[in-house]
Amino acid sequence: MNNTKKPVAVVIGATSKWQSDGRNTRLAHGTDIDDSDLPMGVRWGIGGAVAQKFAAEGFFVALTTRSISNATALEQAIVGQGGDCMIVELDLVSEQSISSAFASIRREAGDPGVLIYNAGYLEGRDLPPEKELLEHIPVEIFDTAQHISSRGPFLVAKEVLPAMREKGAGSFLISNNAASLRGRKRMTGQSLYYPRVMMRTLAQVLTEEYSEHGVHVANVVIDGLIDSPGTRALSRAQMNPDVVMNPVNLAEAFYYLHTQDKSCWTHELQLTPHVTKPSF
Repeated sequence: MNNTKKPVAVVIGATSKWQSDGRNTRLAHGTDIDDSDLPMGVRWGIGGAVAQKFAAEGFFVALTTRSISNATALEQAIVGQGGDCMIVELDLVSEQSISSAFASIRREAGDPGVLIYNAGYLEGRDLPPEKELLEHIPVEIFDTAQHISSRGPFLVAKEVLPAMREKGAGSFLISNNAASLRGRKRMTGQSLYYPRVMMRTLAQVLTEEYSEHGVHVANVVIDGLIDSPGTRALSRAQMNPDVVMNPVNLAEAFYYLHTQDKSCWTHELQLTPHVTKPSF
């Protein structure tokens, strides 16, 4: 499929739960949202913007998603822009699914030179106010958060890092949020985010282990509301548009990290709207 032997970038979580028909969008608004008047760069959140950016820069992009139908419109957009990509079903809860997905990517496209881990989850977001405390959180919600934030990136790293190490080059970039910086109480309407601290810790460990082998590892803290069809319709975004972060600009940051010279690598990057205070 990658007939011209382009370098390969994999986006874990290429679509968004805040896209027009996403689970968060339906939870917050009760219905799908028309995105036909929105720029392509914001229709699928960070994952979609990153995928489009790397495709525009000459990469063959593997779009991973739990269901192929989630990413067909994004695939069409990338192809329409002159890029090359493939959709790969991947369920981060299943080790077999991860293994099969990367076997398919290696067979159809080649060894990935860039991995962007952008997986998210919404478990816990629909709990009512009286269920804020930990004692009320079902263990199944914690299990899902652990799969996405800890076990998932561990298994994905095992799939891509050996080839990067052997080649002496590669980028493993984690898309994270402010909850990775310190533990915070889960508020009503939020997912169970504190396990994402493990994603930051993994990035630190992999930095120590793989930098000497030419692999650039970075944790990217996105500390703000990301523009997408579902978030754009939220009252908070409409009342104060300056708090909304453009995913196209976020994608530029990820590409910048990948292109940094080895003499000066960034291993943690925090991105915040100018009108808000960064979380520390």
